[in-house]
Amino acid sequence: MIRPAWVLAMIVVTAGFGPASSFAADPPEAAPAAASAPTTAASAPVAAAVPVAAASAPLTRAPATDPDANERLQIADPYVELRTGPGRGFPIYFVAARGEWIEIEGRHTDWFRVRTDGGKVGWVDRSQLESTLTAGGVRKTFRDILVDDFLNRHVQMGAAWGHFKAEPMLKLWASYRMSETLSLEATIGQVQGVFSGTDFWHINVLAEPWSDRRFSPFFGVGVGKFSNFPNLSLVGATTTNAKLANAGIGVRYYLTDRFVMRADYSLYTVFVNDAKTTEYRAWTAGLAFFF
Repeated sequence: MIRPAWVLAMIVVTAGFGPASSFAADPPEAAPAAASAPTTAASAPVAAAVPVAAASAPLTRAPATDPDANERLQIADPYVELRTGPGRGFPIYFVAARGEWIEIEGRHTDWFRVRTDGGKVGWVDRSQLESTLTAGGVRKTFRDILVDDFLNRHVQMGAAWGHFKAEPMLKLWASYRMSETLSLEATIGQVQGVFSGTDFWHINVLAEPWSDRRFSPFFGVGVGKFSNFPNLSLVGATTTNAKLANAGIGVRYYLTDRFVMRADYSLYTVFVNDAKTTEYRAWTAGLAFFF
């Protein structure tokens, strides 16, 4: 028979050697900034100013996908500062010394998440990493993240102003990039003439052979609809609804952030009826953004 006193004793013993006891036996981790900071005079004030609590601050933003991920770099400067997040507003919690190796894990704008050989993870500014050395012993270089975004764009929307047969025209467009060189684009436009107004829309296939460049020419062809509305004051005025085909050439220039400047020249052929066609020439310039 198990006596109640023995059961009570076993519970007390079990509680004494449980998880709480094991946790208490582990010594507290020393502040990494103070333990691993280089001994140079330049880095000493930085390490002293870092609060110990910053070492455990969470990484609040997920890193962006980057082709440099998993690359190992060696620190060539006296030290590199690791922050708790991708920005100067985040505190420095660890200082890696010259000669140490770090591995790139991801990127957020011009901030890189790195891991030291000792397992410390933090964010480093691009300017500091540009002085590091690759495994081959050469300086590390980075492609501009903004240009990367432009090269990886999928959807683009924009507006432009110009002239349609010497009359003012406004058009809006949206395009979807199907491959590196081909896009599908939908356009709607309006022409405000002296004696009539015109609405039109068309869908084009655009080819951009040098889409990986900041300045990129393109050309396209498409089909759509054309509607002309003469002023009601004109005698015998009739509305024209017809199919149209168009071909055009143009250039894009990547400005900054998510904005692209664009200019194009188009030739519109309107099929008024089976025996009659009318041609219009138009040019426009405008601004687009991508995402």
